[in-house]
Amino acid sequence: MIPKSLFDFLRELTDNNNRDWFNANKDHYKAEVVAPISAFIERMAPRVHAISEHIVVDPRPNGGSMFRIYRDTRFSKDKTPYKTHVGCQFRHAAGKDAHAPGFYVHFEPGKCFFGGGVWQPPSEPLRAIRQRIVDKPGEWRDAVAGIDVRGNQLKRGPKGFDPEHELIEDLKRKSFFAMHEGTETLARSKKLEDEVEAQFRRAAPLMRFIADSIGVAF
Repeated sequence: MIPKSLFDFLRELTDNNNRDWFNANKDHYKAEVVAPISAFIERMAPRVHAISEHIVVDPRPNGGSMFRIYRDTRFSKDKTPYKTHVGCQFRHAAGKDAHAPGFYVHFEPGKCFFGGGVWQPPSEPLRAIRQRIVDKPGEWRDAVAGIDVRGNQLKRGPKGFDPEHELIEDLKRKSFFAMHEGTETLARSKKLEDEVEAQFRRAAPLMRFIADSIGVAF
């Protein structure tokens, strides 16, 4: 369960997305956002580790599973300094950044979503995933059975792969993840952790396929 005060803070931040306001309200940010998200991460730790012992679940406010609130504005026309959502990634122990395979949870005013997979992996692991789809098509179909795999796609088939392959739409993907979209009401309910765990379990076969593709344990 995520408290209403977290969403209230994010709504205020949306209306006051500047450094002066944030610095004046930094203690509120720590109390209303950082503390409940750290507690949520702690509650999820045994649930995630029951799915895979190779996934890191770290409740530390800095350097842990929670993403920083600060936006990277270097290459963006939007120069507002702060994110108006909260995200946390439980990534594979072999990964070093957001492009590693892992589970993800996202909260923002009005909605939440959560699931697992890999987002825009570098070229080498991306090619390895595509190659395993070609080599193990039955295993791939089993891994994604009953889930909605998403991810932005190339307009054409990737270089080195048959453009007429029966799984070409999957081979075009640059990301592979399965997410469940929920509401703020769900996020603020006692059902949240159960729903997140259930979606993580649904995404686990996809995660295992990705891990096998890049040669790490799951």
